[in-house]
Amino acid sequence: MHRKDKKYETLPKVALITGASSGIGEAIAHRLAEENYHLVLCARRQEKLEQLTEKLQEKNRKILALNVDLRQEAEILDMFNIIREQWGGVDILINNAGLGYKEPLMTGETEAWREMLEVNVLALCICTREAIKDMSDHNEGHIIHISSMSGHRVPLYSGVYAASKYAVRALTEGLRQELREANKNIKISSISPGFVETEFAEKYNNNKEKANELYSRFPVLQPEDIANAVWYILSQPDYVQIHDILLRPTQQKS
Repeated sequence: MHRKDKKYETLPKVALITGASSGIGEAIAHRLAEENYHLVLCARRQEKLEQLTEKLQEKNRKILALNVDLRQEAEILDMFNIIREQWGGVDILINNAGLGYKEPLMTGETEAWREMLEVNVLALCICTREAIKDMSDHNEGHIIHISSMSGHRVPLYSGVYAASKYAVRALTEGLRQELREANKNIKISSISPGFVETEFAEKYNNNKEKANELYSRFPVLQPEDIANAVWYILSQPDYVQIHDILLRPTQQKS
C-alpha cells in the first residue's frame, strides 16, 4: 500500500536513520524498533549494517539496509528512490551521520575540512530536501538533526568542525521558518550532545588511547541517552515542536 493511500494513518511509520551502523545511529535504530517503526538504515560500512539488521530482524521489525556514501548526491537520490518504491517514502528522518577531525584552521588538511562540510552540512541538506518531498505528500513528518554542543561553543582546534555544527543550528531554524511560511505540518528538531562514548573521539584524535582517556575523566553520555532524547521529541503531541535539546554529561564543563 502506498503512503498516499487513505489508510496511511494505520501504516507503521518509516524512519530513515543516516550513519546507522554504530554508536548513536545504532542506538536510535534499536529505540525506534521498540516503537514499531519500519526502519531504513543508511551507512557506509556494509558488514556492520548487516550485523545490526540481523539483530533488529530478530525482533520481527521491517528493515531496509542501504550502503550509501553520503558524499555522493547520486547515491542519496538512489536511496530515496528505493525507499519510495518499497515503502512509499519517509515519515521520519534522523540526520545522524556526522564526523569530526582535529584539523586546526592554521594547519589543517583541506580534504578533512571538505569531508566534514560535505557530510555534516551538505548531505544533511540533501537528505532533508528529499525527505520533505515525501512528507509533503501526506502533510506530516518530522526531521531530527543530531548536532553537537560544538554548535553552541567552539573548542580549541575545532574551528571547521564547530562551523559545520553552527551550520546545522542555522539550518534547523532556517527550515523551521520555511516550513511555517509554506504552512506545512512538518516538524524540525535538533539534539546537541556533549561527550558521548562512541567512535567519534578516536577518529577525531586519530588515537584510541586519547579517546579512552577522554571518556574516563568522568561519566559521559551513552548512545542510548541520545536515542531516548529522539523518542522524547517524537512522542510529543502534534502541537508541540522541540527545537533543540542541549544534552551534556553532568560533569562536563563546557
